[in-house]
Amino acid sequence: MLDFLLSLYQTGDTAVLGMALLLMLAVAVVGYLLGCFNGAVIVSKYILRDDVRNHGSGNAGLTNFHRTFGGGLTFVVILCDALKAVLAVLIGAALFRLIGAERFLVEGKYWAALFCLLGHMFPCMFHFKGGKGILSGGAIALMIDWRLALVVWGGFIVLVALTRYVSLGSVWAGGSFPFTTWLLFPDQPAIIVLGFLCGGLVVWQHRANIKRLIQGNENKFSFHRKK
Repeated sequence: MLDFLLSLYQTGDTAVLGMALLLMLAVAVVGYLLGCFNGAVIVSKYILRDDVRNHGSGNAGLTNFHRTFGGGLTFVVILCDALKAVLAVLIGAALFRLIGAERFLVEGKYWAALFCLLGHMFPCMFHFKGGKGILSGGAIALMIDWRLALVVWGGFIVLVALTRYVSLGSVWAGGSFPFTTWLLFPDQPAIIVLGFLCGGLVVWQHRANIKRLIQGNENKFSFHRKK
């Protein structure tokens, strides 16, 4: 984002710079609010009338929802969390295109992605207690660059298939996101910083899982809900 703002500042047009700052703020607000629509909380609290955060790990994510409730509504959660991420990235790119910043569209996508993840993890409408961002983060990777998605999703699928630890695959996804971003956009520091912020948030949200993995008492994934 610094590259983008610097390029506008160098033009000397303060009106354009001001509009750009307002649009960046709009992208941040829209991305955050979209992120707040947490599929697991909405489905469990308002459809099943049984908040998922009162069960299992207490996390408002897909894994805990599936373990607790199972059933076809799991796909509603997937759709909700993936769609909001897609919309956030599309809106971020669209607004950057609106101000004529075609060469900064990737920054717009990462900027929107960061705030969508923040909304998902810390939703203001659900007492700032949300999910860990894996499904939304995976959708974001797909929207940004297929090569990024290949690394993030490929490692996630392989690790979960081999170990049945969703958390291990999730840590890979969060950890590989910024480094793959660095490889794809080595000369764009703003994108790299945003990539590290996005990936770092995901890894941070899994800190308790990392501790359990090290201690050897992390739960393994099963297609069957817990009784």
